[in-house]
Amino acid sequence: MLAKATARLGTETAFEVLVKAKALEAEGRDIVHLEIGEPDFDTPKHIVEAAIQALRDGFTHYGPSAGLPEARAAFAESAGKARGVRIPPEHVVVTPGGKPVMFYGMLSLLDPGDEVIYPNPGFPIYESVINWIGAKPVPLPLREENDFRLDLGDLRKAITPRTKLLIFNTPHNPTGAVLSRADIEGIAELAQKHDFWLLADEIYSRILYGGEHFSILSLPGMAERTILLEGHSKTFAMTGWRLGFGVAPKPVADMMAKFATNCNSCTATFVQKAGVAAVQGPQDAVTAMVDEFHRRRDLIVDGLNAIPGISCKRPLGAFYVFPNIKSLGVPSAKFADLVLREGGVASLSGTAFGAHGEGYLRFSYANSQANIRKALDRVRTLVEGMH
Repeated sequence: MLAKATARLGTETAFEVLVKAKALEAEGRDIVHLEIGEPDFDTPKHIVEAAIQALRDGFTHYGPSAGLPEARAAFAESAGKARGVRIPPEHVVVTPGGKPVMFYGMLSLLDPGDEVIYPNPGFPIYESVINWIGAKPVPLPLREENDFRLDLGDLRKAITPRTKLLIFNTPHNPTGAVLSRADIEGIAELAQKHDFWLLADEIYSRILYGGEHFSILSLPGMAERTILLEGHSKTFAMTGWRLGFGVAPKPVADMMAKFATNCNSCTATFVQKAGVAAVQGPQDAVTAMVDEFHRRRDLIVDGLNAIPGISCKRPLGAFYVFPNIKSLGVPSAKFADLVLREGGVASLSGTAFGAHGEGYLRFSYANSQANIRKALDRVRTLVEGMH
């Protein structure tokens, strides 16, 4: 009944696990939700007020497909200032969330048969979109012994004459890894040498636990071959608002806007006005949120490392841990299911992020310290009962 091409479209397992967890809650079970990558904080009040004011001011109509001029200018200024570069507003495309930047960006660049190198484990929608377009996905393994950072030697081996695009994500989902400046410079050198494009997913750029975010856009010659993915969902706790943006060379940005015209017309105009208030207003709520994530990170990492058979690296960014469960001798998907059904803790199997995630789980620590402690106690009890 469905078109054959639909078989090539993947999914995001977090939403499937959420459904299972909600079903268990409906049966009266108490579930700790550590599966969804969503800050548990409310959107800062001044952003909400800006949206309300925009609605009162009549921002309830269509806007330009690429975004309101004032939103494109504000996002260009804030993203450029953070990266030490000037971004022309006409290079910015405002989208309903970050995923359209992936879709429209890849649709703009890729022909069937083009090869796309992407991180594995990595955000599952990368591989899904590559497959959907008919390009060839080339997984780049991220290894624990390299702190889950992209390995330049592996990248060199993966490049062929058909390589059209490299996708990379820093800070990284699901591992929380952060690429070093040397990593980024190595990527840039290879992109110029082999003439391929880059999709730099920097949606977690503000959620760091030390050091400065280094963007490939800060390097000379990179703006001409890079699509930057940014947005408001994680930084400003605005997941449900659906507000992201891409930065790309003007011909690509124009094509992405054309895809927007064909697909979603435009991003809600009052939401864009709220987004302007987010980047131009006080940033203290962001700082407070990241400080709290920092405390939660230490709590969950220390707690997981105290459980026999589990080991966990300390992530440098985002709000995920990716503990190693290989010593338990249970496949990741099976253990994630056990943790949910018997332990009452919703998590994701490492394999939800690709084959190289086998032997790991992902927990999101975008939940309260009290709930994280409860989850740790339940996982410990479950693991101890297995021995």
